[in-house]
Amino acid sequence: MKKILFRKILFDCLKFFLLSIIGISAIVWVFQAVNYLDIMVEDGRNYWVYFKYTILNFPKIISKIFPFAMFLSFFYIISRYENNNELVIFWSHGVSKLELINFFMKASFVLMLMQIIMLAILVPKTQDMARSIIRNSNINFFDDFLKPKKFNDIIKGVTIFTEKKDSDGTLKNIYIKKTTGTSDFEITFAKSGIIKNINNRQILVLYDGQNLKGKNNNLDSFSFSKSDFNLSNLESNTTTYKKTQENSSIDLINCYLSLNTKNKKNNETFKVENCSLGNLSNILTELYKRIIVPFYIPLLMLSSLILFLISKEERNYIKLKILLFLIGFFIIIFSETTLRFVEGSFIQNIKLIVIPFCLILVSYLTIIYSSNINYQKIIK
Repeated sequence: MKKILFRKILFDCLKFFLLSIIGISAIVWVFQAVNYLDIMVEDGRNYWVYFKYTILNFPKIISKIFPFAMFLSFFYIISRYENNNELVIFWSHGVSKLELINFFMKASFVLMLMQIIMLAILVPKTQDMARSIIRNSNINFFDDFLKPKKFNDIIKGVTIFTEKKDSDGTLKNIYIKKTTGTSDFEITFAKSGIIKNINNRQILVLYDGQNLKGKNNNLDSFSFSKSDFNLSNLESNTTTYKKTQENSSIDLINCYLSLNTKNKKNNETFKVENCSLGNLSNILTELYKRIIVPFYIPLLMLSSLILFLISKEERNYIKLKILLFLIGFFIIIFSETTLRFVEGSFIQNIKLIVIPFCLILVSYLTIIYSSNINYQKIIK
């Protein structure tokens, strides 16, 4: 009978947890998707790229919502069981508060492991895939983002200006400057032009213009009646290099070990583009977020389990529930705040690493002690 009761309350908690995490994540995803849409359109990306990019960001949103959704779910279900006198069924079938607390603590460690797997493996992988989609996609929608009487410089190394844009898409008095990151440059003037799709490529066809090319301190120029400017192979100014949070955990650990041991191997071996001492703090912060921050999940569970120790018959029951909810909310904020204090040395970060373990141990022992006191009062 005990197993049936345990499964029932756990099933209710997990069902509410799944509904809340999917619901909240979906709302956040919609708001972010709208923001991404503006960025993608301004950046000249097509809608298929936008769709894949937003979908691949969903695991990241879930990982952010995970702790709060878990705390909210277990806090709500335990409160509901208490308010509906359903916990009496547990006590009447010989289930002690200590047994129920230990059962939920085991569940919290399983959820903690799920969060670690998500943060350490799934999220970096999907974030890297999302960045790869941006990196490997061509810019489209030039007709949409080319604004008349404005220097359009969202293309990497290219600035385009047009004085007028007719209703049929014809551009008037066009100025194009292309740089290569050195002193070399290419400037093109044209009286008119129009964007055409030729063999699945976007080409800006220019008419009646002049081209100036500066290379190795030499200046060459020529006039043309018609010239094609290929737009399909251009890159945007959107960040396309792999960020620290998009690297796998193994690569970050290898990078840290190589820097810590002053290994002179090429950083490309570890596939971390910015594997340097200057980025060491960011690398440790990312590893701390993936491996240590999830250990606050059992602490959140403990803040919910305190509900087993209070009764709705108590005079300050509502105030105590509000206080416990605020404590759980504070734990979530505190766990995220600790990321700001991660430093560039493992030794310096030991104090941050042991905090969740110490808090879990102290909280658990306090709850067990309080549970025993309540049990002794009932016996007397």
